[in-house]
Amino acid sequence: MTFTNPRPEDIRNLLDTIRHIAVVGLSPKPARPSHQVASALQQFGYHIIPVRPAVDEVLGEPAYANLADVPDPVDLVNVFRAPDQIAPIIDVCIERHLPAIWLQDGVINEAEARRASDAGLTVIMDRCIYRDYMNLMR
Repeated sequence: MTFTNPRPEDIRNLLDTIRHIAVVGLSPKPARPSHQVASALQQFGYHIIPVRPAVDEVLGEPAYANLADVPDPVDLVNVFRAPDQIAPIIDVCIERHLPAIWLQDGVINEAEARRASDAGLTVIMDRCIYRDYMNLMR
């Protein structure tokens, strides 16, 4: 069985209810897509939690080396990592009982998406959170 993303109205509801977004792979470089997307989300009113090793801060927020180190509440994990690096992120999401994970454009790993979904997470895969916000929330 292939993975299917939630319906647009369910994605809209998710975007309307979340506040704290951990961005795994958030680059400190302004020209990178992860930085641009996270910056826009921050401007939309979301609290961004950077998750990236060897960085102290991104977008004025303290950065954490990995998702397991984040002490703050997390409503959504937004992932900018290669598809073969998703399993450990899913492990932390399941272990911490996080409610949702969003795998950005091109981040496609059907087995891990199904595993997260089977564990009760809302999973969105191969979609851009910024583009969906602009299309569904504006």
